[in-house]
Amino acid sequence: MSADIEADVVIVGSGVSGALMAAKLAEAGVKVAILEAGAEVDRADAVDRYMNALIKVPESAYEPTPEAPFPMSHLPDGWYRQTGPDKFGSTYLKVAGGTTWHWLGTCLRLLPADFELKSRYGHGVDWPISYKELEPFYTAADQELAVSGLSSDDLGAPRSGDFPMGPISPSYLDRTLGKALDGSGMTVRSTPQARNSVDHEDRPACCGNSSCIPCCPIQAKYDATVHLERAKAAGATLYTRSTAVRLTTDHHGRIKEVHFTRWDKSSGVARGKVVIVACHGIETPRLLLNSASERHPKGIANNSDQVGRNLMDHPCKLSWALAKEPLYPFRGPLSTSGIHDFCDGPSRKDHGAYRIEIGNDGWAWPTGAPQSMAADLLAKGLRGKALDAAMRDQAMRQIRLTSLTEQLPDPANRMTLHATDKDMYGVPLPQIAYRVGDYVHDAFAAAEKSHDAILDHLGVTERHHSPDHFGAGHIMGTVRMGADAKTSVVDKDLRSHDHPNLFLLGSGTFPTGGTSNPTLTIAALTLRAVDAVKATLKAG
Repeated sequence: MSADIEADVVIVGSGVSGALMAAKLAEAGVKVAILEAGAEVDRADAVDRYMNALIKVPESAYEPTPEAPFPMSHLPDGWYRQTGPDKFGSTYLKVAGGTTWHWLGTCLRLLPADFELKSRYGHGVDWPISYKELEPFYTAADQELAVSGLSSDDLGAPRSGDFPMGPISPSYLDRTLGKALDGSGMTVRSTPQARNSVDHEDRPACCGNSSCIPCCPIQAKYDATVHLERAKAAGATLYTRSTAVRLTTDHHGRIKEVHFTRWDKSSGVARGKVVIVACHGIETPRLLLNSASERHPKGIANNSDQVGRNLMDHPCKLSWALAKEPLYPFRGPLSTSGIHDFCDGPSRKDHGAYRIEIGNDGWAWPTGAPQSMAADLLAKGLRGKALDAAMRDQAMRQIRLTSLTEQLPDPANRMTLHATDKDMYGVPLPQIAYRVGDYVHDAFAAAEKSHDAILDHLGVTERHHSPDHFGAGHIMGTVRMGADAKTSVVDKDLRSHDHPNLFLLGSGTFPTGGTSNPTLTIAALTLRAVDAVKATLKAG
């Protein structure tokens, strides 16, 4: 069966960028069709699946299927084909609403210096836009994603407007650590997050379920279904279980068709005056590369040979410890505060910047606590009341610190198509070559010293530093923006240099990554691109 789709704009992907763009265009009267590889999520089923999962990782609430497979955090070689030398550990989902289903909700802006890394510190590249140009769209993104935050503290990124809601209350751990660091030169500061601090826009306030990753059971945390519903209410059509497999062009170089295959293996073609690919930092280049043809031997939008290159993350340095006194983790959002003193400065000439996230989830990330505690204490011979008392004592005193570090763009860090392994649609699996690099390792060394200083001020009875890097889930750089078509994939409006009616959205367009979680910047760039898409439609 083949059923074609005709629209003004075809959007591939329904995560935050695709859903936000769809809502804005549909509300302006544009006919929008959205293709989503995955299915819609039943929130209650997702919560139950997570609760019953033996292995609790960010993806465990969502069942990968042969029709919509995605990587799993504990299986780095399951979906990715990795050639090293380091493992790439960040993941994404294929569901309606995308990876916002299992994101933490952190909504930090990049700093002004992050847009000028080359000019200021001699590394990487500069962005083709400045912080000042993007700032109004950051303010709009705060409103769209309903961000809770402390408007009086800009965290180094000057603001032109307030957050729609006040901050999520700091945890007892935050307050205790803040007091311990008083006078140290390090300050605990509230983290802006797309999570309701009060009832807002028909969604409830956060009630502290402590399962932001992988699923907020009451939707106090924003996910992209908010904008999908807005888009559909304005007339957009969402086609789930429909995987885009190839783009084709006409003889003018414009994108002509999006070929897709449904879960039942029937095929279709979607046509639009404008095509927008918003499939995350792995699936967007995967689709572009798989669209190679005689006319475009390197793939779509790849005259520069930059598609898939410059893969970045925020590699994480984890430390965990036991405090002398109870800190009462495992309640509230998984993180409500952080330390921003190392996000910028002259040290970036020597090593990556880093932001320290304070975890309210005890040792859950590094060790699998609290479940892992039982096995450890049982191995020590504890039973009955002694086991129960030890569990309670240790659970109350756990602290986790994570430094999210800045990674430089490197063209050798790249995603390509595997030569033989393919999915059920015949699309090659993503092959990843990845090296963390000295800039990150030197940042890890600095971060570990900072973690030790923090733990010294707090007073701990034991401490641990992971020798390995962890993925932050922030897949950036693979279709980067730039002013020069020879060294980038899209321009500052996120339009392909090679195809005038093709736009690419998401963190894959980031030239550099800074230390801030990327979602708010994704949203701001998407909002900024809306007028360019409308102008392209008007121009025909």
